[in-house]
Amino acid sequence: MKHLKDMFAKLLWGPGLLGLSLSVMCVGHADRSSQVTAAASRTEEVRTASTNAGVPAEPHLEAGASGHTDADYEKHVNALRATIKKRLAPDTFSIVVQRPFVVIGNEREADVRAHAEGTVKWAVDHLKKDFFTKDPTVILDIWLFRDSASYEKYALLLFGKSPNTPYGYYSPGDKALVMNIATGGGTLVHEIVHPFMEANFPACPPWLNEGLGSLYEQSGEREGHIQGFPNWRLPGLQKAIAARQVPSFKDLLAMDASSFYNKDRGTNYAQARYLCYYLQEKGLLVKFYQEFLARQKEDPGGFKSLQRILGESDMDAFKGKWEIFVLGLSRG
Repeated sequence: MKHLKDMFAKLLWGPGLLGLSLSVMCVGHADRSSQVTAAASRTEEVRTASTNAGVPAEPHLEAGASGHTDADYEKHVNALRATIKKRLAPDTFSIVVQRPFVVIGNEREADVRAHAEGTVKWAVDHLKKDFFTKDPTVILDIWLFRDSASYEKYALLLFGKSPNTPYGYYSPGDKALVMNIATGGGTLVHEIVHPFMEANFPACPPWLNEGLGSLYEQSGEREGHIQGFPNWRLPGLQKAIAARQVPSFKDLLAMDASSFYNKDRGTNYAQARYLCYYLQEKGLLVKFYQEFLARQKEDPGGFKSLQRILGESDMDAFKGKWEIFVLGLSRG
């Protein structure tokens, strides 16, 4: 793991998420220049540059997709201000409401807003366009810390535990996504997938939950839709394929949380990601998700749904084709 951590320590992003090219906008852990894409459309924000900012204007009692009104968000933000004043003072934090989240950061207010609009809103809009119809049922906080020191310090102060990853994580119990934003926006997009999956597909198995999240660690927009691109997980998966250490898809899709996260975790994540990537590149990912969601009770791991969508009866033969596909990829 140390070499991966060292590699990631070098992949730093600025305030923006989207690296722009002529036709594709790529995001994630990548050593490329980035720039902020301003979201000019509707953004509900609470105008606070610090914990001593003025009270927001009288809210409209309009419920969002999650059922929470502006008044609910105002109450939530006021509670956050009290928490910051009590536990994190004298440092200054900015707060921006980006439904269904509240984004809090110890960067400049303009930078926090850029993350909220250019990363959070972008990801939410695109994920909902293709996959999710329901927002998380509770207001969730996204804590963006500007560097590893403040990330580790404030995660401990706020939640009573040190992070077990240098990048970021989602804690359902704390109703929070906690990020070292210096390592980039890719982890943030990954973690945003999880609360939406909870709200829309509660029985989702770990392979798809992490496969879809991992797919969008390095992602962008193509023809108006979110797209994943080859990323840092590829070389390890290619080595595992060459060493014949990749499980069958029947075994992968049947894994419970203990097996997926504790037994060859890196290979499991990578295999799940590049199965999703294969489906995406064949134009089948959204169709598979919808098919699996509709048949989850009779097909809890999604294996039968995968066979149907692929049109494959022999999944061992398909695995051989998929491996050839993966070995032919490069990070670009």
